Amino acid sequence: MKALLTVLGWLLLLQGLGGLLNTLFGWWRWAHGLLVVNRLPFLEGYEVFAAIVIGVLGLALLAVADSMKKAEGGR
Repeated sequence: MKALLTVLGWLLLLQGLGGLLNTLFGWWRWAHGLLVVNRLPFLEGYEVFAAIVIGVLGLALLAVADSMKKAEGGR
């Protein structure tokens, strides 16, 4: 379970950071179709906010996965 949370956390964190950088600076035109914030039509106009929320959710999942690891005794 913690491995799944870690993978999902990293994916969401990368999606959030990539979406934020792409929206603010226009970098990675080739990755426009790979970013979640660009693929969902209801997020149009809210890309920056959505990217921040996705990144924070990724950080939260990584924190939960880390706390699970510590609760199990560091295994």
